[in-house]
This record gives sequence, C-alpha cells and structure tokens, in this order.
Amino acid sequence: MASEETKPKKQRDEECIINGLPGELIERIFLKLPVSTLLRCTGVCEQWHKLIRDPQFVTSHLQDAPQCAVLFFPQESVSGEPHPADAILIDEAWSPSTYAVPVIGPDDFLCGSCNGLLVLYTKSSTLKVANFATGECLHLEKPVKNLRGDHFLFYNFGFHPLSKEYKITHFLGDPVVGSTRSHNNSRFSVIQVYTLGGEKWRDIKTPEALSLNCVKNSGAVNIDGTMCWLIEDMVANWQHAVMTFDLSGESFARIQLPATVHEDCAGGGPRRYWIREIDRKICIATAQACPSLPRRLVGMLQIWELENKTEQRWSLKYNIQYSPDYIPGPNLVHRNKIILQRRDGNLYSYELLGENFNTKLCKMANLLDFFPHKPDNMQSYICVKSLVRLDVYKKTAIARRPKQREGWELKKWEAWEHQLSDYEKLWTRLHEEEHEGIALAEHSSISFNGLLPRILDDAIRQDIGMKINKICPSLPDQQQPRPLRRLNCVAQKQDRENLSARLENYSSIMKASREASKSIMSMILSAVENQRGASGSNAGISSQNRSEGDDAKA
Repeated sequence: MASEETKPKKQRDEECIINGLPGELIERIFLKLPVSTLLRCTGVCEQWHKLIRDPQFVTSHLQDAPQCAVLFFPQESVSGEPHPADAILIDEAWSPSTYAVPVIGPDDFLCGSCNGLLVLYTKSSTLKVANFATGECLHLEKPVKNLRGDHFLFYNFGFHPLSKEYKITHFLGDPVVGSTRSHNNSRFSVIQVYTLGGEKWRDIKTPEALSLNCVKNSGAVNIDGTMCWLIEDMVANWQHAVMTFDLSGESFARIQLPATVHEDCAGGGPRRYWIREIDRKICIATAQACPSLPRRLVGMLQIWELENKTEQRWSLKYNIQYSPDYIPGPNLVHRNKIILQRRDGNLYSYELLGENFNTKLCKMANLLDFFPHKPDNMQSYICVKSLVRLDVYKKTAIARRPKQREGWELKKWEAWEHQLSDYEKLWTRLHEEEHEGIALAEHSSISFNGLLPRILDDAIRQDIGMKINKICPSLPDQQQPRPLRRLNCVAQKQDRENLSARLENYSSIMKASREASKSIMSMILSAVENQRGASGSNAGISSQNRSEGDDAKA
C-alpha cells in the first residue's frame, strides 16, 4: 500500500475532499450548482463524474432548476437580406443573454422544448434534438422524406412524467390523390409519433379529420404528458374545441370551450384564438384581429384557464383592457409577468394587476429590440438548463448524421460570416489604435515635462504642468478581450452601436489630446521666447550701465 508521501498531490487532494465529506452532503451541494459548474466538476474525479451523470441525480437536479424564457426568432429575409435564426434567454432577473445558443443553426426552426431539450426542424431530412446547456445534439430521420408542404409548426415535443418517455409528434396532412409526396395542408387524419430511443415512427389515427390550419394559426402545447391543440367545432359558441392526445396511452379526448359569447367591437376584424400554457395549465387567449392586418390585434385580450379538466370547467384568468399588437407562444407568462410584442419592434414585460379579472398592464419594462425580425414570427418557451443526456439514444435505428452540409457551413451564410469577421477586425484595429494613441500621449507628456524646468516663471510653469496632466486620454477597458463565442442578434446590434460610439469617442478624445499638445507647445515656445527677450534686454541694460560708468571715470 502506497504511503501518503508517495501518492501524487492531486490524488491526495481528491481523497481529502471527497472522503472527508458524507456522500449525501456532496449530493446536496451539487444539487444547488448550475449545469455549467457541474459539467466542469465531472472532470475532477471519477466519483464526482459518476454522481453527476447518475440518472437519479439528473432528475433531482431538474426538479429545482431555475426557469428561463427562450425567445426564438426563425431565419427570415428582410429587404432581400437573410437573417439567421437566433434565440435570446431571459433569466430569473429578467436579464437577456448576450451569446447565441450554440446548438441552434442559422436555418433551424424550434418545434418544442422540454426538460432542457429542444427539438429543431431543419430543411434537411433530419430533425435535431439538442440539450442547449450541454451542447449535445442528436439527429433523427423525419417520418416522411422530401415531404412537400411540410412545416415546423406541425411537429411537437413532450415528456410523460409516468412513463418517463420523450415523444416527438407530427401532424401528417392527408395525402393528395395521385401524388406520392404532396399532402393536404388543410386536413390531417394521422399523428405520427416517435418515442426517443425507439426504432421507428408510428402512425396513430385521429378520431376524425382535423384542421391543420388550426394547428398552424393557434399552436399546440404539451402539459404533463398531454398534447393539446384547437380544432374546429362550428356548433360551439367559439366555433372551436380543444383536442388532447395523451403521450403515454396515445389516446384522444375532446374538451369543450366556455359557453360565454364574446362582445366584439365594431371596428375590429375576425376573432382569433390561441392555445397557451400558463403555470402548467391549459389556457385559451382570444382577441379580435385588425381588419387590414389579420395578424395584429385590436381591442381587448382575454385569457381563459381550464380549472378542472374532468368537469371541463373554465374561468376567466385575465381580461386585459388594452390589447397588445402581438402575443408570443406557447408560453406568454414568465415569473408572474406577461410578455407582449408591439409593432415598434420591441418586446415588453408587464405586471398583471387588477380586480375581478379586469387586468391592467402595469410597470412596463422594455426587454429588447428584436428588429429586423418580424414580431409575429417570434416564439416564447419556458425552459430550464438540465443535465439530461442524449448519448443513450444515439444508437437507435432512426438516428442519422445529416448527409448534406448545414448550419454556418452553407454558402448562403458566407457573406454574413464575413460581415461578423469585419466587425471583429474593426474592434481589433480600434484597440490597437487606442494603445498607440495612449503611448503617443504618454511620450508627449514625458517630453513636455522635460521642458518644464526651462520655464522660469512659476505661474506659467504651473499652468503648463496642469495642462500636461490632461494630455493622456482616459479610454475604457483597454485590455478587455473580445468574446470567443458568437453574440446573439440583440447583442450583435448593441455591439455594433458600441463600436460606432467608441470610434467616435476615440476620435474626439485624440483630437482634444492633439489640440492640448499644440497649445502646450505654443505656451512653452512663447514662454521661452519671452525669457530670451527679457534676457537680451537685461544684457543690453547691463552693457549700457557699464559704458556710462566708464565715461564717468574718464
């Protein structure tokens, strides 16, 4: 057995830390740590790695993980210029993130979020499942290859707490007669289901042909292992009902909407409905649309909550007096504040205050400016950072590597990458010029201070000395390195504004420094000339006095 002196220092330190504490205490400490810290801890020793990767620990850590809002903007073209997909994370303190989510490619579309996992629709033949906290990704074959008219909103993602299974669902449009690839974009009779880790997609027939347009316009949510979306019901007051699909039993059920009749304003257009999740409950948001702009809202926004699923009892949760222009989904409330979009290109959070369901939007806070992304394309999900692993599913039959190039490797994004590279070069050049400017100013200051002893007049010398102290410019964070990670769209915009402001600030500071140097040099030359003139005058007076003395002696 090796003595303590012969053991490596690292091994002695590990044994001292790990064996000195009870295992339960270590686990309790780890449960309080964020995912980023735990990922670093897995490399400390085998015991920590085993504990953190244990499925039971992953589940326990997930239960207390803080929630964040994921704001997703799909890729789109604005004025002919492509803008990549991007995501902003809003933390518990309502602070937006600055870095891009690395697992999201420029052409991806977000289909669902659950337990820290994202399902992303790509234009290739695969779907991407990713853990955005760990960066782990898994590509899965789509249920139908080269399907025309397919849409990312037809996919959904959920987890059933009893079966512990993750499932991806796909609303498959009814086939068009005489075509093998085209499918009807208005009706569907089959939901395709894939269980993560399974061998294939399975087709589940719906009770009747249902509307794909309802799914596309109103959305779908997954709550406690049940997927919910709106269907058409022309007999009901709202002409809609809720259809549910249990992910474990894979069975359907219908929930009727409230019997209340809405009072529409005269100037408004048709009424719209959305299914949303608030506090893990099914909610229906409804408002009138603008007659000329069907996606924009007017009038009052009502949000109804399903209080009792068995009794199909609803209650009016919010009756917002002044409707926003747009509402995101499927999650529009985060930490007791509602997230709403305005047509000015800004995203706001509001506290919901009021009595008897008549709610006022209070304490408005501007979260971010998402221009040039369109407001009606944004999605909002409540998400957590988790340790859920995907490597256990990578050996399944439908796990595939993308055959074609994707992400930032695509040629269409080369110009975008060059633009980002140019901004980085500008920052680098600006830092270099700032250093050079400071070095030049310091050199000038040293040179001027070397000339000060030649100034005999105390007042002038003191005045020049004070001006010399103001030559060296005060520039911020000279040594601050540029981030290695890609900034998200909001941070990139702010970064460009900061670069422009810093360039302008640097130019004005260096201009003032040059003018101060010229002024100091002028003062020094003037003082020296005055001293020389005074010295010459004194020498003439002394010579004249000596001449008059010699004449007197003669």
